[in-house]
Amino acid sequence: MCGNFSKRNITFHSDSRYPVPPEEYSCPLCSDILRDPVTIPCGDTYCLECIKIYWDQADHLGVYSCPQCRATFTPRPVLKRNVPNVAQDFHQLPELAPFPFLQRDSLCDFCIGRKSKAVKSCLMCLAYYCETHVKPHYESPTFKKHKLVDETGQLERKICPQHEKGLELFCRSDQMCICVLCTVREHRGHNIVSADEERAEKQKVLVVTQAEVQHIIQDRMKELQELRHNVDVLKSCSQRAMSDCRKIFTEMASAVERWRSEINSLIEANERAAMTQAESYVERLEQEIMELQRRDMELRHILETEDNIHFLQNFPTLCIPPEPMVPKVIINPEFSFGEVTKTVTDMKEHLEDICKKEKSKISKTISETPVYILLPRNGGKRFKAPSRAELQEPETRADFLKYSCRLTLDPNTAYRELALSDGNRKVSRKKAVQFYPDHPERFDSFSQVLCREALSGFRYYWEVQWSGEFSIGVAYKGISRKGKNSGSLLGYNDKSWSLLCSETGYSAWHNKVDKDLPPSSQASRIGVYLDHAGGSVAFYAVSNSMQLIHRFQAGFSEPLFAGFGVGSSVSICHLKDSPPRFSDSLNP
Repeated sequence: MCGNFSKRNITFHSDSRYPVPPEEYSCPLCSDILRDPVTIPCGDTYCLECIKIYWDQADHLGVYSCPQCRATFTPRPVLKRNVPNVAQDFHQLPELAPFPFLQRDSLCDFCIGRKSKAVKSCLMCLAYYCETHVKPHYESPTFKKHKLVDETGQLERKICPQHEKGLELFCRSDQMCICVLCTVREHRGHNIVSADEERAEKQKVLVVTQAEVQHIIQDRMKELQELRHNVDVLKSCSQRAMSDCRKIFTEMASAVERWRSEINSLIEANERAAMTQAESYVERLEQEIMELQRRDMELRHILETEDNIHFLQNFPTLCIPPEPMVPKVIINPEFSFGEVTKTVTDMKEHLEDICKKEKSKISKTISETPVYILLPRNGGKRFKAPSRAELQEPETRADFLKYSCRLTLDPNTAYRELALSDGNRKVSRKKAVQFYPDHPERFDSFSQVLCREALSGFRYYWEVQWSGEFSIGVAYKGISRKGKNSGSLLGYNDKSWSLLCSETGYSAWHNKVDKDLPPSSQASRIGVYLDHAGGSVAFYAVSNSMQLIHRFQAGFSEPLFAGFGVGSSVSICHLKDSPPRFSDSLNP
C-alpha cells in the first residue's frame, strides 16, 4: 500500500470555473507562493512579511508605494490578511495542497471513485488515508514502524525537495528540517538532532509564548470591556448633555417669550396712558371751541343790532378778548416707540454676541481636547499625541494643574543611601546604607532615584519640595545605572535632562553641557512641565506666579521617567487638582 511516493505535480484546470492563473498565487517581491497574503489599496497582493519589509525601508520618507504599479500612499496603509475569493472555488481541488492559505480538506490517496476525507497521513508512506484505508496501519505488523499523524493538508512540505525522502531530522546549524540523506553531504558535520528532540526544545519556548499570548489576551479583553463601557458612558454623557441643553434652551426660549410679553405690556400701557391724556386734551379743546363759537355769535349779534344803547351797554364785556382755556398740545419729538424697538434690537444682538462667544469657547474646548488618551505599549517610538501639542502653553498655575500627574518613586532604582517614605513620594539621604535587594535598575554610584511612571505622548506637570543641593529632571529608561561615569548621572548624557538647584543658583544640564542661569531668588518648590509630544521640558519656580527657570527643547523618541539627584531630601507634592484616570473621567 505504501510503495514509492513522488512529489505531486501542481496543475491548474482549464475549466472556466477556475479562471485564476497560477501567477496570481505568487508574490511579486519574493516570487514565491503567497504566504499570509495582503491586498494593498491599489489592488496588488503581496506576502504580508514582504510588503512590511519593503515599506519599512520607506519609513523615513513617510510616503509608501506599490512595487508594481508605483501608486503612492500617505499615511502607511494598515495591512490585513486576506484570502483570495477563488479559495472557495478551489475548495475541493487536491492539487492545491501546497497553498497553505487556501482552506480545504485533504482527500484519501487510495479511494477509488469518489474520494473520502483524509483523517491521517503517514510520514513513511507520505500519503493521505481515510478512516477505511488507514486501518492496515493499525492492524498489520508491516506498518508497525510507520508514523501516523493527524492530517494537516501540507504533506508535500514534509518531503525533502532534493532527495524526495521524509523529513525526520533538524539541522540546528541551518535551522531547517532535513532528511537522512541530507546528513551525508549538504549538512555533513552540522549540529543535527531528531525532529522529536528539537520539537521538545522549541515546544518549551512556544509554551512560554502561549502563556504570554494568553496573558495579553486577558489584558486586551479587560481593556476591550473597559473601552466598551467607556464608550457607552460617553454616549450616555452625550445624550444627557443634549437633553440638558434642550431643556435649558427651552427655558431660555420661555424667558425670551416672557420678556417679549413684558415689553409688549409696557408698550400697551404707555399707549393707553398717552391715549387717555390725549382724549382729555381733545375734550377740553372741544369745550373751548364751543365757547368761542358762542362768543362769536354774541359778537355777530351785537354788531348787527341798530340799538345804540344796547350796543354801548354790552360793549365793555364783549370787547375783552377771551382767555385761552387749553394750552397748545404737540407730540414730544423725544418720545418714540421706535426707541423700544432699537433697545430690543440691541438686546437681540447682545444675545447673539453672547451665544457666539460661548459657542466658540465650547467648540474650542471640545474640539481641541482629545476624547481618548493613547498610551504606547512597550515604549513605542512612533506614538504621537493627538492635537495636544497644538494647544497654547499654560500661563497660570491653574493652567499647569490641568496637566498634573501622580508620581511615585521606584525603590528598585534608589541608591542604597536613599530612604523612601510617605508612600514612596519622599526621599531622604541617610548616612546608613539602606537594605535594598540587588536590582539591575538600581543606581549604584550616584545618589539618584527615578519614578515608576512612564511619561509619553501627552502633557504632564508635577511639583517638588526640596532642601539641600539636588537635581531634578527626566530620563529615558535606558540611562545607565552602574558605575561612576557620566552615563549614569542625570543631565550628563544624551538620555537625560536636568536642573541642578543649590543655594548659589541654578544650572541646566544635558549631555555634559551645562548652562548657568541668571541669578534669582531660590524657590523651595519647583514645578516641572513636560510636553512630550511638543518635545520640551520646562522648570518653574512656584510661588504666587509661575517663574520660568529654564526650558529644554528636544525631540523625545521614548517615554521619559522623572528623576532626582538627592543631597538632603525631596518630596513629590500632592496636587489636589490632579486629574482622575481616563476610565474614571468618563463616569457620570
